[in-house]
Amino acid sequence: MGIPCHYALFDLQPAFDLDLDMLSSRYRELARKVHPDRFADGSEQEQRRAVEESANLNEAFQTLKSPSRRARYLLELQGQAMPLEATVQDPEFLLQQMHWREELEELHDEADVAGVMTFKARLKKAQQDISEAFSRIWQDPAQREEAERLVRRMQFLDKLSQEVRLLEERLDD
Repeated sequence: MGIPCHYALFDLQPAFDLDLDMLSSRYRELARKVHPDRFADGSEQEQRRAVEESANLNEAFQTLKSPSRRARYLLELQGQAMPLEATVQDPEFLLQQMHWREELEELHDEADVAGVMTFKARLKKAQQDISEAFSRIWQDPAQREEAERLVRRMQFLDKLSQEVRLLEERLDD
């Protein structure tokens, strides 16, 4: 038996738009049921199964709660794995990436906390726009290449968001 579909673990149909509060609530409910501590007095087989189920549940939750990971997973469910690292044939976005990185570097050099907050808001809006675009096209096989391009953009913005969080932490110290 293979690893169950992440969506099936949560009794959901594959979709990009999810109610994340409901997903979190269902995760907590399921995590309590399969937590390895509940099987501490069980057989070695029961303990091992609990650890595996808990790990599968955690992986499914982490995948589904992240828009970029969820998008990649949905494309993989359609039968064709997306290459992890693909050369971005997206010159317009490459230029945008360079601009964002330069701007973030300037904000760091100037220790501009207010500027970081503004940058963060613009970044969040860009992430929302890309997620909305992906949501509209991911099920259309003719749009597969565009869907993959949007996933790569999401992944870049995830990394950039992490860099912004780290910068915020440094500036707060």
